[in-house]
Amino acid sequence: MKPWMACLLMLAAGSAQAAQQRTPFQIRCEDTISKTVSVLSSKQNGFTVNNQLPYRALTARTGSMDNRMQTLGLTVTNGVYRATLGGPILQDPASGYECVAPRVTIQLNYSPVLIYVGNEFAPGTCAYKEILTHEQRHLKAYMDNLARVEKVVTAALNKRFAGQPMYAPSGTAMSALEHEINGTWFPFIQAEFDKGKLEQARIDTPQEYARLAQTCNGEIAAIVNRRRK
Repeated sequence: MKPWMACLLMLAAGSAQAAQQRTPFQIRCEDTISKTVSVLSSKQNGFTVNNQLPYRALTARTGSMDNRMQTLGLTVTNGVYRATLGGPILQDPASGYECVAPRVTIQLNYSPVLIYVGNEFAPGTCAYKEILTHEQRHLKAYMDNLARVEKVVTAALNKRFAGQPMYAPSGTAMSALEHEINGTWFPFIQAEFDKGKLEQARIDTPQEYARLAQTCNGEIAAIVNRRRK
């Protein structure tokens, strides 16, 4: 175990004792430098529509052919995130250690949204509008998930970094912070983004597919049946 990791674990496990027996260096670190955590998300309101691919190509992309559910439209995006790290650092030449009060800014977003509508459904038709409306439900679910991820990540980061500063051997505190963000927090954020897949699945129910097939006086079902022949 690296020395700085041992120090961090010791402080985490014995915070109550440390509060009673703080060294002058700890007092200087904990009482004189501020800690800041910011989690920002940018709501993506727009989307681009692609009406060039047939629904069979969209179905192949989603792997839905195995259960015979046709993909008439498809919404494509990915959760993206990046971190900006900083913070004041204090040195303790006597011990050879330094402390950093992390200033962590996490930016969250979804990549530009691309909505596919099968080219069997011409723009302006009832079928096209129904499929596009369905895909916009997916878009809203993505944006709702983004707001949820922001709240969860903010709370978790505040809990982690709003207490003790990080201590490390001189010259290594920022690299230790970067290692923690990359190794712990980015996987955590990705896992939170992935939880949004559950809500996406709730939109694409057999009941919803049946509703679409019957809407527009059966126009969608008729088009799909003609293409199957």
